[in-house]
Amino acid sequence: MKTPHKRLLFILCGIMVVGFIYFSSRKLRLVWGLKPQRDPAETTVGLTKGAEVKRITVYDEQGFLLKLDKKLPPEWVNKYGNLSEGVCKPGYAAAKMTAIYPKFMNPAPMFLDRNFFKTPSKLLSKVSKYLPPFGFRTQERVIDSILSATKNYGLGAALDSLSCKRCVILGNGGVLLNKSLGPRIDDYDVVVRLNEAPVSGYVKDVGTKTTIRITYPEGAMQKPEKYDKDSLFVLSAFKPLDFKWLKQMVFKEKLRGTEGFWKSVARNVLQEPNEIRILNPYFIQEAAFQFIGLPSNNGLMGKGNIPTLGTVAITMALHNCDEVAVAGFSYNMNTPNALLHYYNKTVKMSAVKESWTHNIAKEKEFLRKLVKANVITDLTNGI
Repeated sequence: MKTPHKRLLFILCGIMVVGFIYFSSRKLRLVWGLKPQRDPAETTVGLTKGAEVKRITVYDEQGFLLKLDKKLPPEWVNKYGNLSEGVCKPGYAAAKMTAIYPKFMNPAPMFLDRNFFKTPSKLLSKVSKYLPPFGFRTQERVIDSILSATKNYGLGAALDSLSCKRCVILGNGGVLLNKSLGPRIDDYDVVVRLNEAPVSGYVKDVGTKTTIRITYPEGAMQKPEKYDKDSLFVLSAFKPLDFKWLKQMVFKEKLRGTEGFWKSVARNVLQEPNEIRILNPYFIQEAAFQFIGLPSNNGLMGKGNIPTLGTVAITMALHNCDEVAVAGFSYNMNTPNALLHYYNKTVKMSAVKESWTHNIAKEKEFLRKLVKANVITDLTNGI
């Protein structure tokens, strides 16, 4: 039978053992390969004589480097640093993007094609489980019907064969006016325009070339004379009805079932089926949830979780172009009397209100990261 003194000693020893395990748990977890609880501003990188070695986290909430600059990482200086001015840098945009955002997954096909549906991949799994606009679930049959008619799924033989592509994405901002960037814009291999932004009458500032025009039914040009020659018509679908609309355009059917559109839509598209494409919805998903950090809302369109078409186009270019430039992007609320669009002299910046679908402030934050790190070049200095 234990005496009171022995019993007390036994209890004290037990308390000391429990205390030792508690205060050593972080180190023990490291030894066992488990993740310890840690300060979100610290990253454990190893053990030195039983003590943790820590460093301050270098990435923000979205996974981007906190400290951004335009310098090339040492391992890329030899590859890109000695190239002559103006020479296209193969893989440059993806390399720079990966340097500031290690989670960047490259490549991702620009447009949907029939083979994409037949080849299991991580990318396919990401878009097949979501409804539009973040995927194409429930729309597989309609899409397959469209693709069976278009038959072509790339930029075209000449551009697809280029070993290095320089792309420029044109936003529709008033900041484009009086910059005389037309010739410089036309010098890019791929010129991307958005919705119904006109070319005629603004050539000096916006150029003449259109490689692809990305739009959705409500944003598509409704006047045939405004359509671009020798360009691709690319649908960025934001709802199931958009795919049904495109099917009617491809097969030259009479437009019907327009009740779900928020404004009038084009009744025909001048491009032939082989000049029509469907933008990969992965770019909407990636821009929204990964790059900008918008609420996922269980994969459904909701308040403030849809990226603008301009940011979607930039995301597409990061995956498919070796160099990426932008022009016409600007939402400067400090200049309320500035023109919102280069082609409309009556609508001012002050007309921009809090959008139900977009989060302009967070998009600007993302785009500024790209400019600051020289992932993209801002020709109009509006970002």
